[in-house]
Amino acid sequence: MKLKEVIVRQLKMKMKFNFTTSFGTIEDKQLLLIEVIDEDGNSGWGESGAFTEPTYNEETIQTNWHILEDFLIPTLINKEIDHPNQVSELFAPIRRNYMAKAAIECATWDLYTRNQGISLASALGGKREKIEVGISIGIQDTVDDLLQIIDRHVNEGYRRMKVKIKPGWDVDVIREIRNQFPTVPLMADANSAYTLDDIDQLKKLDEFDLMMIEQPLGADDIVDHAQLQKKIATPVCLDESILSYEDTRKAIKLGSCKIINIKVGRVGGLTESKRIHDLCKEHGIAVWCGGMLEAGIGRAHNVALASLDNFILPGDTAGSSRYWEQDIIDPEVVVENGFITIPDGPGIGYEPNLEWIEQLTVKEKRFS
Repeated sequence: MKLKEVIVRQLKMKMKFNFTTSFGTIEDKQLLLIEVIDEDGNSGWGESGAFTEPTYNEETIQTNWHILEDFLIPTLINKEIDHPNQVSELFAPIRRNYMAKAAIECATWDLYTRNQGISLASALGGKREKIEVGISIGIQDTVDDLLQIIDRHVNEGYRRMKVKIKPGWDVDVIREIRNQFPTVPLMADANSAYTLDDIDQLKKLDEFDLMMIEQPLGADDIVDHAQLQKKIATPVCLDESILSYEDTRKAIKLGSCKIINIKVGRVGGLTESKRIHDLCKEHGIAVWCGGMLEAGIGRAHNVALASLDNFILPGDTAGSSRYWEQDIIDPEVVVENGFITIPDGPGIGYEPNLEWIEQLTVKEKRFS
């Protein structure tokens, strides 16, 4: 398989609602789509999870465009690729920039599996026909607003509620949720909003039987998290701290967490995601698939990854209609009774809606 052309598109999509975390609010989602085309004219698709500002990590869609145009695409174009696992090897000399790498690596996986006539999920070693999914809920104006949103999603069948927390919006909010929903699977996501000085406050969450607290401390930390995990009963889940297989190995050795959130973009693609999954399985560390408010292409890659057997906790891969009036794929990702059915068609199993993508595109460039 040889890539003869790569098309990078920047899209702007209107979300149904503002999404607020401890580090800011997202209204309109801008994203990069990558289309790779082989010598026979077949296409594969990937999506970058980077935001317009470097708040989740150091990457943005602007830096992704630069890294793709000046380094990653020249590295891959006209290269003979026997298997997508080779992509991460080719990218190894280029430091970090994992979301840019993941976008084109995922597109290569989609192209490869389409050409092979197999589903992406099966190519990755997926075992499931359906995956459980949860919902991620941002910080709201009032607790009552939050409780209404949770109630709606519980009635829609979602299997887990994740709520964002930060200092001043944490223990009392979780208590109110538990009072109204005593048995709903519930987790809290702090997005690095706390320090070890907040241990006493974080200990108070133990009484609420949370599935986990996600990334409570520094975004680049695995040492302080190990100390925190020894002090609290609630399982710590690492997100931003885990950028690679090596980060995972070290976190496990230190006892920094009991759960890991695998995000395809954060770790540089599907190949590294699978390596992390396999290592966690070997050590009894549960994993789940996180999200970056992806549109349909990125969401489809997440669905395929979550079919692997150690994804034993519901992920953030909600249905398309949760975020968009119209997604960029056909059919859209649909949740039924808290589950998404894994598509069994070639590649990601969904087709890009080219007409709608064209309408949403604000910038495009072709490379050959």
